[in-house]
Amino acid sequence: MLINSLTKALCAMLISWHPLAIALPEDARQAIHITADSATRNDQTGITLYKGNVLLSQGSMKVTGDSIELRQTGTTITTIIAKGRPAEFQQRTAADKEVTHAYGEVLDYNIRTKELEITGQAKVSQGNDSFSGNRIIYDMNKSTVNAFSDHSGNGQRVQMIIQPKTTEQAPPANDDKPVSEAASGELNNQ
Repeated sequence: MLINSLTKALCAMLISWHPLAIALPEDARQAIHITADSATRNDQTGITLYKGNVLLSQGSMKVTGDSIELRQTGTTITTIIAKGRPAEFQQRTAADKEVTHAYGEVLDYNIRTKELEITGQAKVSQGNDSFSGNRIIYDMNKSTVNAFSDHSGNGQRVQMIIQPKTTEQAPPANDDKPVSEAASGELNNQ
């Protein structure tokens, strides 16, 4: 009887879950899948806790961790909290974009504000670009990443790796002269 009630509650929660707004358009039409070693649902608090090698997926979005907690208000899931060493979030935001990956000891995703807060060895990467620090706030609505260092004396500092964008550059104005000759000629004419 308890298992039947838990199953009904989990099904109702999954049906009512609003997909991520910054996902591929087809993600919203995909089924939500959650696998774990165990699940505990508390109807009074609106919290479902999945434990043991947890994988939550919907279309291109995947969240993995040692545990994942879903917080629900009424029939709407408001927060996803994944914990692990590391926990991982990944999603393709557009068909022409590379998959965005986020890693950390704790991933706290606020569905309403579309903000993912990553703490403990935090890292966000897309392609060859990456941001890392002790804490990162990734705002999916604004496509911004704010990285913070650990304020303790031996704390982790913020690191960013941003690859140059490949674009065709216009040829220099003095095509027939090397740069050094063009520069020295201009200086001599003054």
